[in-house]
Amino acid sequence: MGPQRAAILNKELEVYSLHDLLYYFPYKYVDRSRIYSIRELDGSMPYIQLKGEILSFEAAGEGRQRRLIAHFSDGTGVVDLVWFQGIKYLLGKYKVHQEYIVFGRPTVFNGRINIAHPDIDLVTEVQMSPRGLQPYYNTTEKMKRVFLSSHALEKMMATVVQQLQEPLPETLSAGILAAHHLMPLTEALINIHFPGNADLLRKAQYRLKFEELFYVQLNILRYARDRQRKYRGYVFQKIGEIFHTFYAQNLPFELTGAQKRVLKEIRQDMGSGRQMNRLLQGDVGSGKTLVALMSMLIALDNDYQVCMMAPTEILANQHYETVCELLYGMNVRVELLTGSVKGKKREAILQGLLTGDVQILIGTHAVIEDTVNFASLGLVVIDEQHRFGVAQRARLWTKNVQPPHVLVMTATPIPRTLAMTLYGDLDVSVIDELPPGRKPIATLHQFDNRRESLYQSVRKQIAEGRQVYIVYPLIKESEKIDLKNLEEGYLHVCEAFPDCKVCKVHGKMKPAEKEAQMQLFVSGEAQIMVATTVIEVGVNVPNASVMIIENAERFGLSQLHQLRGRVGRGADQSYCILVTGYKLAEDTRKRLEIMVRTNDGFEIAEADLKLRGPGDLEGTQQSGIAFDLKIADIARDGQLLQYVREVAQQLVDADPEGVKPENEVIWRQLKTLRKTRVNWAAIS
Repeated sequence: MGPQRAAILNKELEVYSLHDLLYYFPYKYVDRSRIYSIRELDGSMPYIQLKGEILSFEAAGEGRQRRLIAHFSDGTGVVDLVWFQGIKYLLGKYKVHQEYIVFGRPTVFNGRINIAHPDIDLVTEVQMSPRGLQPYYNTTEKMKRVFLSSHALEKMMATVVQQLQEPLPETLSAGILAAHHLMPLTEALINIHFPGNADLLRKAQYRLKFEELFYVQLNILRYARDRQRKYRGYVFQKIGEIFHTFYAQNLPFELTGAQKRVLKEIRQDMGSGRQMNRLLQGDVGSGKTLVALMSMLIALDNDYQVCMMAPTEILANQHYETVCELLYGMNVRVELLTGSVKGKKREAILQGLLTGDVQILIGTHAVIEDTVNFASLGLVVIDEQHRFGVAQRARLWTKNVQPPHVLVMTATPIPRTLAMTLYGDLDVSVIDELPPGRKPIATLHQFDNRRESLYQSVRKQIAEGRQVYIVYPLIKESEKIDLKNLEEGYLHVCEAFPDCKVCKVHGKMKPAEKEAQMQLFVSGEAQIMVATTVIEVGVNVPNASVMIIENAERFGLSQLHQLRGRVGRGADQSYCILVTGYKLAEDTRKRLEIMVRTNDGFEIAEADLKLRGPGDLEGTQQSGIAFDLKIADIARDGQLLQYVREVAQQLVDADPEGVKPENEVIWRQLKTLRKTRVNWAAIS
């Protein structure tokens, strides 16, 4: 391979060696051994191939909807081949009444069978494969430009596989291979690329998925065990006066059963002598902050200080106000430290932390700067975990002789299988009931041609003194168009609601400008806020009762759920309206139906994982996964994940020091895998 194509493989696929290439797995296999006839097709079949000719072309739709349709027939019926890109190129390349082999996945649209973006080859160019299953590899635009198509990768793989004269060194111990009936590594690698038949393919996939998930879990469990051995936790022995006073005098309402259960789990952790590392999950409005505050009071009763971190100034301010309000009349010193606290005020706070006078510090990541030091930091509460890099959390550990207890809060519900992988070394607590008096948010789906009736109901809410969010998507790929849509939407809303004050917020604004616009809404001066998803995390406006999400089809489920959580914070009935055009893909329709049907964050997260896959669950790439998953899929392989976790746990229990000769292969392989990545998993 020449240097230019090699460089493209390096950059696009991170393939640098034959080993990397072998571990670049096909994403699908196609039975190239038979040709279907059009009359056999229905919309539920996997990839198939047809042989016939194009009868005619037509272009349809405008703008982004523009597409090219070719009517293709084999004499038993007609299907539509559809493309949304490269129309000019295609018209030049394919000819009417010439015989082609078409390959793709049939779906039904408007009662007709169509195949979107099919592969088309001249009949003379396709070798019908007697082996049957042909591998297909994901490729990028840049690769295609230098003719590194799936077919080219397949040829390279064939060359590599032919060179595997003797077996590769095994990466799992003989004991595990035998106990779990796993295919040997070399055989699995050959069959994953060129399966002899469907059964061999299944066995190869199982072997490689098993291994991949096994090492991810082993890595996490080994770390968790090392950490428990290495780090002692501060022991909070008593529940004292501060906690009891709060419970008796200041508690705003009776705790829910879920809050009591979680508080008990936290108490046990902090009194056990182990360092607590707990993830607290609960939907927006479930009362996580109250649980966190009561945990902080236990630390104060044991003469330790507490620090609470939030990802934005607005959120830090809100926590500060909430905590001050809840502790009203109690003798506890709470301070707020953000980037905008300067001069004398800042010095006074830093001094108070050193003497121990400041008992609770709330802030943004300004609190982890080197100038901020504590007399005795015993507990750290981190809000909205995924906005903090693991490296940032690491710096909190240096604030005391031994690491403080850590409580991480998130309103993003994480399905169990994913929590086991991303936060495998955190214990998970869930608050799964809403406080009394909260009404579930009513969610409706409306098409955008019913806008007038939608605005009527919005006017009614505003007349009753409520506030409204209108959210537009802002997605990197089409940022310019999205910002234009937001600007146009803003003007449109101003026209439609001439008597209202409308503010607008998007991530491209300068922080001060954004803050000022947000403040207008928080203070109630503006009735309508037009915004992009920057409001996802934690703007608390109890008076806002309507959330309108424009182009709802462009958001993932978790995002829609997060946005919906911005309303329904007061006691009034709140509404979330998902606005879309008429034409919706099947997946999209499912997403919207789930949103309308349920308010349960966990049900939504599970569905989201199944629909979208785990890669981008929170919109930010997780630093928690120590290895790239090349073949396993956390959404679909949940059961296997549980199973291998138990296998890994047994191994760690049986060989805690990692010294038994029969496991040598395994510990060596784990070391090799770890070397390739900085691993922050020790600091969670």
